[in-house]
Amino acid sequence: MTPNSPVNITASTYKGFNSLVLESRQIRLETVPEIGGKLVSILYKPTGKEWMLDSGFRTLRKPEYGSSFGDWDMSGWDECFPSINSCQWDAGEKGAVPDHGEIWALSWDCRINADSIISSVRSPRFPYVFTRTISCLSADIIRFDYHVDNLSNGTMPFLWVPHPQFAVIEPTRVVIPETMKELLCVYGGHGLRTGELYHWDQLSLVAPAVTGDGRKLYYPGNIPQGCSGLYGEYSGDFLCLTVPPDKVPYLGIWVDKGMFNDRVTCALEPGIGYYDSLDVAVRNRTARLIPPRASFSWYMELTLGNGMNRMMKVFE
Repeated sequence: MTPNSPVNITASTYKGFNSLVLESRQIRLETVPEIGGKLVSILYKPTGKEWMLDSGFRTLRKPEYGSSFGDWDMSGWDECFPSINSCQWDAGEKGAVPDHGEIWALSWDCRINADSIISSVRSPRFPYVFTRTISCLSADIIRFDYHVDNLSNGTMPFLWVPHPQFAVIEPTRVVIPETMKELLCVYGGHGLRTGELYHWDQLSLVAPAVTGDGRKLYYPGNIPQGCSGLYGEYSGDFLCLTVPPDKVPYLGIWVDKGMFNDRVTCALEPGIGYYDSLDVAVRNRTARLIPPRASFSWYMELTLGNGMNRMMKVFE
């Protein structure tokens, strides 16, 4: 890596699968195209912090299309599209959308530019192509550009969230803008009540101890700001996800303390569509609609660093 080349992209292997590595001076990111474009590693090089949860004792395998997400490795960062929950699709043709959508279980086509990894996947059942481009804005910021092409002569609805299973190995604070004081519980697990609002200050700290519990909450309605993050209380390591609120107007937060996974993980899920199921989002008019033979694009930025003061600057 030279001063004239702030980004280096190389071919590698990860647990027996071909992978691609994008590396700046501060971040190393690795993706496996064959497994839904899964991001298997996001490393902050200055402190050695690995943010992604690996598969642990589970074997990393290519999933079967249409299977349940929980039957597989439960690791890394997957993209949920065009739904999270399984549901019926009706955009000129009917069929069932699998659990966590389709694209996490499909092989993606990849090509490498000088400074980016461009990955795309075409649905075997529905009329769309999903494309994700990963690049570096700077040494500490990764940018994800998303693009969906509607190949049909009808209007296409969709729902999207990233599902990054970030590893919680120390007390970790989930940080959201101060104006977002209350979140709606949509899955309460053992300790919360589904359908109730909770003041976020009471729930924002996630301990690394496995308890067998889990929960999911959403900010109710459109987010006022497009930033969310995780902060390690001991190490000071942080990450922030930033999205344009006009295009990505919702935020979900999933915490698994051993209910489905074998370790503690937290997923920050900025989203398009509210919430979790495409058919619900269509009914409540929060699904994004792409006109016939048209497309829709959005982006997300991932910032890594150390120190609360530096983290708060991302929220400004």
